[in-house]
Amino acid sequence: MASPHTPLRTIAALILLGLTAVLCAGLGNWQLDRAAQRDAIRQAMETGRQSAVLMLEPNIPASELRDWRIAQANGVWLHEFTVLLANRNYKGRPGFWVATPLLLQGEPRTAVLVLRGWLPRPIGPGESLPPLPRPTEAQLIEGQLVSHVPRLFELWSFGDTGASTLPADFFKPENPAPQVQNLDLENFARVTGLKLLPAVLEQTSTAQTESQGQVMLNRDWPMPPIDSDTNRGYALQWFSFAAIAGLAFLVIAWRALRRRHQSGAAHRNTPPGS
Repeated sequence: MASPHTPLRTIAALILLGLTAVLCAGLGNWQLDRAAQRDAIRQAMETGRQSAVLMLEPNIPASELRDWRIAQANGVWLHEFTVLLANRNYKGRPGFWVATPLLLQGEPRTAVLVLRGWLPRPIGPGESLPPLPRPTEAQLIEGQLVSHVPRLFELWSFGDTGASTLPADFFKPENPAPQVQNLDLENFARVTGLKLLPAVLEQTSTAQTESQGQVMLNRDWPMPPIDSDTNRGYALQWFSFAAIAGLAFLVIAWRALRRRHQSGAAHRNTPPGS
């Protein structure tokens, strides 16, 4: 005799398997979306790097400032506006990204923010940051364009932006370079009074002054992940799990319907009064 709880267990199993199939299919689609995003990033990188080298000028159209495009800028460093971006690790070692605006030639107060490189953070007792290169002559800088300074998620706060907001008096000569977690171009332009190009230049060239005994900044910039095949592999796994759950759903439903049909047939064939 079948247990009276069997129908409830069957219904619960069907609900669980249905939810599992839907969830796994959703995760598979999410992985496909991630793969498409990485493909788009890879395509943007290839398009940008295959474009002609761009010379940055004060009135350059924003449409020319494409991510990953190789660009050059000719100007003078504004060292008083240097900012250190904290918690930027390189091969497991903590350090800073050095960001300094480069005043472009041709129009007053127009500049491009340049990520000049990575500097290790002092760890041992008595250690301090080495003096940063401060060339005063005009520089020709080459690098790759990105739309903004890559951000780090601020774990300690969801609403307070203090770790990314520059103090209004940070440009005083007697103050050391401020350290912030993230750097917003609009905030930086507002505090400095500069007119910034709507893009950031990640420097890849080595200035002549840096090869004359001054500190060398590391310019091995991190690249976004573009291995979309990994995401497609994960998507295939999730779709496989969804298919297994769906097949199990069909098998259990078919067995439940068959038992119900057999039970109904047996009831109809039972003689009255027996």
